Amino acid sequence: MDTLAATALALGLKLAPLAVLFGLLALVLKRGRIVEALRRTRRETETNIALVLINYVLLATFFASAAAWWAQNLSVSENLAALWAAANPVVTLAVTLLLGEFVIYWRHRLEHIPLLWPMHAVHHSDEAMTWLALLRKHPLAYVLALFVDTAPLLLLGLPIWAIAAVAVARAWWGHFIHADVPWTLGLFGKWIISPAAHRLHHIDDFELCGSNYGGVLTLWDRVFGTYIDPASYVDCSTGVDGGSRGLIGEVARPFEAWAGSRAVDAPREPAEA
Repeated sequence: MDTLAATALALGLKLAPLAVLFGLLALVLKRGRIVEALRRTRRETETNIALVLINYVLLATFFASAAAWWAQNLSVSENLAALWAAANPVVTLAVTLLLGEFVIYWRHRLEHIPLLWPMHAVHHSDEAMTWLALLRKHPLAYVLALFVDTAPLLLLGLPIWAIAAVAVARAWWGHFIHADVPWTLGLFGKWIISPAAHRLHHIDDFELCGSNYGGVLTLWDRVFGTYIDPASYVDCSTGVDGGSRGLIGEVARPFEAWAGSRAVDAPREPAEA
């Protein structure tokens, strides 16, 4: 219990600044509509918090041990590690970001194939987007990302400090692009994933949601033909077929689909891709 309490406290301290930041942002943008917005997002927020407690508190020790074992057993090239150790730190960070985005792009895109979609659909089932939607993940999806996202970077000898720094920056940006703000970021939005671009990825349309897979950069979406300008879809409705469910329903979602007891449609790639 002491470990669980300590983990919960650490998580609370980590999320508290984000809660304050996005709470203030909501007050500024929504003003008199803030109470209605809180009422509209209450059910989704409860489910998101419950999933956070499962993934980041109850299963945290297992996930941390598994990740540590994975990192220790990867065969890292000493020559590559020495190369990055001698490189300019700014260059190292830039390469880590670019390669990390490449890995996450393809991991994310693969989660949209029929086999993996029932697991990833939990993340897409949120019908009232908030900054907490970033953490709306099925435990299996959390494990997949934990093992896949960093392995290629470690194998390439990139330093832990660079991987950690990029991960923190990506997490903060991830909360921002899940927030309920209609921002396209203008010219910056052409190269950086905006809240509007990521909301389009969450749209309740199985073709359009097969777009804008990037977490921070639009680069790989542009290279592989999956970028769609969000300007025509600002404030689009979000969710998946079958609608949002409570905690038990979301945890059961992929198992029901794989067992064949619940039909689940998979997204399709956009016609432009």
